[in-house]
Amino acid sequence: MKVFHGAEDYDLGPSVVTIGVFDGVHRGHHAILSETVRQAEERGVVSVGLTFDPHPLHVHRPDLDLPLISTLEDRLNMLEAAGLDAVVVQKYDLDYSMTAPEDFIDDELIGKLKAVAVVVGQDVRFGKNNTGDGALLCEYGADRLDVTLIDDLGGASGRRYSSTWVRELLEAGNVRKAAKILGRPHRLRGVVEHGFKRGRELGFPTANLPGSGVGEVPRDGVYAGWVVRQVPGSTATVHLPAAISIGTNPQFDGETRTVEAHVLGRADLNLYGEEIAIDFVDYVRPMLKMDSVEQLQAQMDEDLRKSAEILGVPVSYRVDPKDVTAR
Repeated sequence: MKVFHGAEDYDLGPSVVTIGVFDGVHRGHHAILSETVRQAEERGVVSVGLTFDPHPLHVHRPDLDLPLISTLEDRLNMLEAAGLDAVVVQKYDLDYSMTAPEDFIDDELIGKLKAVAVVVGQDVRFGKNNTGDGALLCEYGADRLDVTLIDDLGGASGRRYSSTWVRELLEAGNVRKAAKILGRPHRLRGVVEHGFKRGRELGFPTANLPGSGVGEVPRDGVYAGWVVRQVPGSTATVHLPAAISIGTNPQFDGETRTVEAHVLGRADLNLYGEEIAIDFVDYVRPMLKMDSVEQLQAQMDEDLRKSAEILGVPVSYRVDPKDVTAR
């Protein structure tokens, strides 16, 4: 998949275009993406996703605390996996937001992206003050664009799939239900950094990510999941079973929120400075402060046992601190 940073750089010829932030690339997005790819293949043209960075709400409401569900890198990976031939990452700023919806259609979609068709959700909005919508696309683009509006998809409750719904579930720690809407486990991605090394001393060495800038971090607690690591010297990846702790480490009166992943049964991994992903499978328990370090170790042994059970892998307990490779 080719990635263009701005519509003015696009050079792949006639296209079928879909438009959106696609935060999380959930199942509702996939319905739109699959139809975009299908129409492009049917017409013999290129399938293109037009997305925006930063998120428009971060520009219009800089005071709003709205972490993205996934990083831009993961968003692009998922858009590629959906089958798009190209993605245009449009820088979104206040000047761009003032584009009249008609100019957006004329100049960006038809002019720069050479769109012959557009596939979007029923709730699409674009242009100055979000005054552009599906009806305007159909009316103003008539005789120049074929427009397909995709109906909302939703769960058994009748609620439509949305990034907002995913965020609510992650804030509640319900990563299992979030995965049903996303169509895959929720993922964080970041570079492993040095921590206080308390896990090593307790027999539970961890790979530490910062508590922000890595995607939408679920509520504090302990989770079962996978550490996804690229095999050094190759493009292959491995999924390593893990118990994941999110919080400020109340046992030691910590103040900085971090994400710490202990790979079950492994003391030989040195991941400092390496980019990893963490996939969440299920919630194990809330973050607790124990009466003693010994009680904490016993609880962490139980966390590892339960995580292994959830993930369907052999049970592993704490490792001998003498065997821990520095990380």
